[in-house]
Order: sequence, then C-alpha cells, then structure tokens
Amino acid sequence: MFPGINPKKMQAMMKQMGMAQEEIDAEQVIIKTSDKNIIIDNPSVVKINMQGQENFQISGDVSEQEATQESEKPEEDKTSEDIQTIIEKTNCSEEEAKKALEDAEGDLTDALLALS
Repeated sequence: MFPGINPKKMQAMMKQMGMAQEEIDAEQVIIKTSDKNIIIDNPSVVKINMQGQENFQISGDVSEQEATQESEKPEEDKTSEDIQTIIEKTNCSEEEAKKALEDAEGDLTDALLALS
C-alpha cells in the first residue's frame, strides 16, 4: 500500500485502527448497470472491513458490454410464453396451464411438475 513500509507493521497499524483486509479469490467480477455490464477478468479483489463497514477494492482487465435484452422482456410476454410451454408439454387447456402457473407462483418447472 505505502512504499517503504514493512507489510507486518502495516497490518499491525491497520488492526489498531480497526481495519482488516482479506484477499478474495475471484475469477471474474461483473458490475451490472441499466445499460451495460462492466466485466473485470483476472481480478485482484480485496475486502476491507473498516469499523464495521465493508468495502471492496477491485483491479484487473476491464471490458464493457451492453446489457442483455432478455431481462428487459415484459413480464406479460414471459407469462404467455410459459403458458404456451405448459400447454405443449402437458397437453392441457389454457385455463389449466394458467391455474398451474398461478398456483406455482410463476415457477414454470413447478407448474409442469404439477400437471405431469
């Protein structure tokens, strides 16, 4: 952190000030924003706990990509697709498919299992 300071002395000083740091073995860090994802490959991640407040220091190979479009799909489209999938897989009526999906609280797998 500071050039010329013995790392053990630095750790002792940090402990006296109520600071602790921990190296985290991460493979990739992704920061999602509304319009893009910031991807950090080969990261060096350090978690710093300072008087009960956790902070993260991240460095590595940074790249950006646009946010995926699937998460922006309207909920109505997802529900109608799920209903169609249930009808195709179980040969039930649309009403039965809607009820099974509603009973499963929107979980497609549980709705399919209920009708199988």
